[in-house]
Amino acid sequence: MQLFLPLLLLVAALPPPATSHYSSSTSSPSSVSSSASEWRPARATYYAATNPRDEVGGACGYGDLVKSGYGFATVGLSETLFERGQICGACFELRCVDDLRWCIPGTSIIVTATNFCAPNYGFEKDGGGHCNPPNKHFVLPIEAFEKIAIWKAGNMPVQYRRINCRREGSIRFTVDGGGIFISVLITNVAGSGDISAVKIKGSRTGWLPMGRNWGQNWHINADLKNQALSFEVTSSDRSTVTAYNVAPRNWDYGQTFEGKQFETP
Repeated sequence: MQLFLPLLLLVAALPPPATSHYSSSTSSPSSVSSSASEWRPARATYYAATNPRDEVGGACGYGDLVKSGYGFATVGLSETLFERGQICGACFELRCVDDLRWCIPGTSIIVTATNFCAPNYGFEKDGGGHCNPPNKHFVLPIEAFEKIAIWKAGNMPVQYRRINCRREGSIRFTVDGGGIFISVLITNVAGSGDISAVKIKGSRTGWLPMGRNWGQNWHINADLKNQALSFEVTSSDRSTVTAYNVAPRNWDYGQTFEGKQFETP
């Protein structure tokens, strides 16, 4: 069975969101394009979390997936689908097809992209290298896989499509780093789910573009201590949310704050 990329970071549980007062603005409702929402063929396998740490980490940097709100409705994507991490946070609907022995009829699951299934070039793409290009492959927790197929199915033909993400609550911003280095993990994003650009603003600065560090961790070198922080988040469908004064001027590293959420149709 194809293995995940090794767990990367953020093994410690995220702290609860800090309380803040903010005002926000948002663009038109975020929606996945009609072409992206068409059913497409792929294959899926599963993994069983034998160690509690298997529920933590991943190439998108979300940390503890249960505490981050994603639970077991998650998926690792092959290189062809992963888009070097930009796809992190996107939502997919999967259904089992073409095998009446193992498929559970009339079922589908909705999962969030949280991890990367690395290629294994020691095997052919059709002979064990499930996540080798150009394969479109999904690796699911067994808890999700068994909602659409019997576990004995193994490497299962499926169909998938992009759908809008529906989240409870607001976008969450976890601020980390030290000194002038600021890293922000952005989670619980509705709409298209994946982020293409982020800007940050201190109460004494203009808008400053952040760079993607890895997954949905964004970073900048700037002295923003003792300033209230605002964020502008742009998703892959070019919808934008602007959340003002999300973090108060006495914010500190390791804290999580909540801002405005994308609207969904």
